[in-house]
Amino acid sequence: MPEENTASPLSPVSPSRAPLQGRSKASLERMQATARELMLERGNEDFTLQEVSSRGQVSIGSIYLRFEGKDALVRAVLVQAMQDLRSAEDAMLESLVRTAGNLGEFVENYIADYAEVLRLHAPLLRLAMLRAEQDPQISSLGKQAADDAVAASTRAFIEYGAEIGGDDEAEMRAQSAYHIIFATLARRLSLGSTSESSSHSDWDILKRELARMCIAYLRSA
Repeated sequence: MPEENTASPLSPVSPSRAPLQGRSKASLERMQATARELMLERGNEDFTLQEVSSRGQVSIGSIYLRFEGKDALVRAVLVQAMQDLRSAEDAMLESLVRTAGNLGEFVENYIADYAEVLRLHAPLLRLAMLRAEQDPQISSLGKQAADDAVAASTRAFIEYGAEIGGDDEAEMRAQSAYHIIFATLARRLSLGSTSESSSHSDWDILKRELARMCIAYLRSA
């Protein structure tokens, strides 16, 4: 059975005044959902609060009641995106540890499933990484999320510790395997780099060969 997840949740970025009633809450959700849609459509933060007002059917006054400005709205969208990614990672790990019968099966399924999780979240994760370069709050939360992902994945790999060569090095090997997997998938998805620099190798071949390398590394004496 997997260990209980002890990673601390990401601290949310709250709007300036939390909505108390259902109608106000629905209005806030439309603001954030509309900003998210615009960011996904354009691949950047180049939208105006007037566009959020018009498309989301909320007044400019309502937006400023909840957020100090556009930066605060963008930040709230990106924090929610990081929280969603962490939830998806946790659900993936819980399912894999429960169903995988051995290390090889776990690693193969882990890479396949994690690749899909990252692919689905890549557009907003990419924007969060870009904003982290000049936004200390996003940078701090992103580092926390990354540390939590390392810890959770390491615990999952160590569930198969009996198959990992070198008992004294099981945790180090598990962490190293995670970093290799994430770095490879992230580069392929252009996370933290431009799309021009990403590899155009076949996605399925990449995942298969990455699994083979990690399994051999983990099992080696």
